[in-house]
Amino acid sequence: MTAKLSFSHYAIIGTMLFGLFFGAGNLIFPLFLGQLSGDHVWLAIAGFLISGIGLPFLGVLSIGYANGQTVQQLAARVHPWYGVIFTLALYLTIGPLFALPRTGTVSYEIGISSFIAKDQQWLGLAVYTLIYFACTLYFSLNPARIVLWVGKILTPIFLLFILIIVVLSIVSPMGGLMSPQPPYVDNAFAQGILEGYNTMDALASLAFGIIVVNAIKQYGITNSKQIVYVTTKAGVIGMVLMAIIYVAIAYVGASSVQTIGRFENGGLILANVVYHYVGSYVGPFLAILIFLTCITTAIGLVSACASCFHDYFPSISYKKFAILVSIAAGLIANVGLTNIINFAIPILMLICPLTLALILLVFFAKSRITYLLTIILTLLSSSFDAIKSAMTVFHLNSQSPFGETIFELHHYLPLYAMGLGWILPMVIGLVLGNVMTLFMAKQSKQDK
Repeated sequence: MTAKLSFSHYAIIGTMLFGLFFGAGNLIFPLFLGQLSGDHVWLAIAGFLISGIGLPFLGVLSIGYANGQTVQQLAARVHPWYGVIFTLALYLTIGPLFALPRTGTVSYEIGISSFIAKDQQWLGLAVYTLIYFACTLYFSLNPARIVLWVGKILTPIFLLFILIIVVLSIVSPMGGLMSPQPPYVDNAFAQGILEGYNTMDALASLAFGIIVVNAIKQYGITNSKQIVYVTTKAGVIGMVLMAIIYVAIAYVGASSVQTIGRFENGGLILANVVYHYVGSYVGPFLAILIFLTCITTAIGLVSACASCFHDYFPSISYKKFAILVSIAAGLIANVGLTNIINFAIPILMLICPLTLALILLVFFAKSRITYLLTIILTLLSSSFDAIKSAMTVFHLNSQSPFGETIFELHHYLPLYAMGLGWILPMVIGLVLGNVMTLFMAKQSKQDK
């Protein structure tokens, strides 16, 4: 069926996509990037936009191109077992292991931590996460219109509040752009790409893309080409909104150092920027707003993960999985925002390239051999990047023979020094797989 949509329809779908991706957590990484990159902020944010917006856009578009197939169905084109393993790994990453607990720690850092004494931060975080994930679980078990209401009403209010902060930072800047800090001194663009991984939007795009396609179909559009067209047009609207906000808050972070100093994560930066411009009296309002904005995302993540795990293990109820996911996220949240980010980096260095490879394969692969070859080469090369990242983050011994080998691979693998060593192997797998497919098809015709 073919239907014609007005601009307002595209805008509705685009803003819905924006709302799915954007949460309070999306603020902390551009802010932190801004503080560290200093006067290299424009190079860094350009790289960030590629992985923080470009990849999620391709992910959503790939689901539209595949007519709404699930993550498992797409990954199963490599192998059925790979479909299961990749899907579980993806949902664990955007769920109880990293993204879900991060919603709790971000809201605590921004809204609550400034009211708690330094020596009592561990207790404050423990009490807060207990309340936060108890509320998350309650609404996940009893889904009601409050989730939709919070998303439609409070997210725009939150964005208006952030817009005010951005305007104030432009009208009355906190200071000039400082010199960049490592690792933004020499490779600001590449580091920006790596920082964009942390939003986890590229991973979530495969899940959110299904929601977008279903929304498009509700308008009476079932033709696959038109679904791709509408997804593209609506996606551009959502991604442009994201890009504007990312660039603006990266500038806020870059111009903040002279006045508020440097902090170890973006949550603390935002809290101190807000305090600088509007004072402590707005603190309780910000705390409530951040809590409700973050918990909306958390409810969606608990529901999505519990549903996914229940599909794989139907003998365990959705309710039990929701409880398990919430408890796991609550426990992990207590390691703190900085630690969650650090632990996530090596995992993201492994799974983000695999996600991008799968997205590109949807568009360009001609056969299963292409899927298989591309994923194998991407997995091997991204594993080296992940190991190197883990050794750096956790200060492991790089002087051992194994460590020296890992760190010396940049002599043999292009872009490896920048954390992007997987790009060339992925492209080789994609090209070689398609060439092999064409050759085998030609050989088959000759045999006939």
